[in-house]
Amino acid sequence: MLNSFSWPDMLVIAAYVCLLVVSGLLLNRKEQSTSGFFLGSRQMPVWAVAISVLATSQSAATFLGGPDQGYRGDLSYLTTNLAAFIAAGVVAAVLLPRFYQHQVYTVYELLARRFSAASQYQAALLYLGGRVFASGARLYMAALAVAMLLFGNISPSSVLIAISIITLTGLLYTLAGGIRTVIYTDVVQAVLYIAAAVAVIITLLYQIDADISTIITVLQTPADGGPDKLTWLNTEPGLGADNTFSLWSILTGFVLLNIAAFGLDQDMTQRLLTCQNKRQATRAMLLSVVMGIPVVGLFICAGMLLFIVYQRPDLTGLPLSELAHSFQGQTETVFMHYVLNALPAGVKGLVVTGIIAAALSTLNSGLNAMASVLVQDILPGRNDTHTTTSQGVRAGRWAMTGIAVVLALMAALCFYWQQYTSTPLLQFALGVMVFSYSGLLGVYFVAVFTHRGSQRSVTAALLSGFAVPLLCQPYIQHWWLPDTAHFDLAFTWQLLCGATVSFMVCLCGTPTFCKEHYESPRPPA
Repeated sequence: MLNSFSWPDMLVIAAYVCLLVVSGLLLNRKEQSTSGFFLGSRQMPVWAVAISVLATSQSAATFLGGPDQGYRGDLSYLTTNLAAFIAAGVVAAVLLPRFYQHQVYTVYELLARRFSAASQYQAALLYLGGRVFASGARLYMAALAVAMLLFGNISPSSVLIAISIITLTGLLYTLAGGIRTVIYTDVVQAVLYIAAAVAVIITLLYQIDADISTIITVLQTPADGGPDKLTWLNTEPGLGADNTFSLWSILTGFVLLNIAAFGLDQDMTQRLLTCQNKRQATRAMLLSVVMGIPVVGLFICAGMLLFIVYQRPDLTGLPLSELAHSFQGQTETVFMHYVLNALPAGVKGLVVTGIIAAALSTLNSGLNAMASVLVQDILPGRNDTHTTTSQGVRAGRWAMTGIAVVLALMAALCFYWQQYTSTPLLQFALGVMVFSYSGLLGVYFVAVFTHRGSQRSVTAALLSGFAVPLLCQPYIQHWWLPDTAHFDLAFTWQLLCGATVSFMVCLCGTPTFCKEHYESPRPPA
């Protein structure tokens, strides 16, 4: 497929490679302290942290999932930003003050002070399991794009090769500089993939032989008799996957999902903890939510314009009409099919750099966060790693290498998992974290809002929070339910049920709360 690129495309791609090399040389300074490697010495600027949080939550999941959502669905996903604002308020008022008060390196250290060191260890293990699923899913989506770019298909062998290329490149780029490198790299990558989305939309509007009013009319009344694609508020009361983005799902499950993402997921929260204080962290979090609305909107709009190209070729010129009739792939590849076959010279190169940027951002986002949890919360001697020596940094680099291998294996598994379930990419990327978020939400709600709970109840709550959504999966239901009793439950409602069960189980523990220990902060490292 690379022979389809013109010299302007190759020039743009070469410029991006040079940018990567130069930025790597400028940013990848050798960090010699654990605080610098994992938290940027708490000196990162608000604007950079906000963009990094944005890139962490989106990247490849939005680059392919957004167009897939726009092509298959409507605008209702944008309404989930209401849940993000509510969740950001909760995290800013309840969790961030405690994290900064105790000078934690990871969010799970709070449980060691509230319950026991074993609770910290178990929560960290659950996070790592869930984050491996989530980051593996995003790596898989990035590999879909790279496989289409290199081979023109998403056959298993093509996707596996793409996974290996992304993993190796991202690992080498992240190892040297720690979280500081990750954050500034995320800024560069985010600018590139947003520019790519703008370029695609401008090109589509130019190529579609219809004015804006006609496009709007077609999207409101699709020729296939489907629902209005410009619907942004879904008030349907259903609990199934078709109503994942309904208002009721947003005000319940999505609020919990965002609380967990901003406040309990080290991948996101670590970036907030690199700010100097809780006020700056709150500003960065809110700014990332505000910026995310137009960015996600761009990718969804691109998918809707692709719907017109592929479903209403009568509204396009001859080249696009032939393109639509030639497409025989799966819906999740429609965006890449258009990029590789219809974009003009130069623009194609820009979009390809955006794809590569999203792919690298996907991997970089998880490596440092998971390494920090592995070193600070799980490895033997973890209580001694809050030092200014380079021991924690070396351990972090080894942890990153091992995690990169595990993520590559999980991405390969996700290829077969998503293909088997036929779940839309965006829902698949969001839903995989339910398995760990459910238990963490229940335990943290007990830890923060009550004086109950014990080590045993924490263990039971984390396990029950994992078990509830697992039992809701269609490939598990046939093991414990008759066929007539199978049900379809959106991942947001699975999260609500799992968190509720986890909370009730954790409440059953005998109170072991130690106010003096919980409220005494650790001296700054």
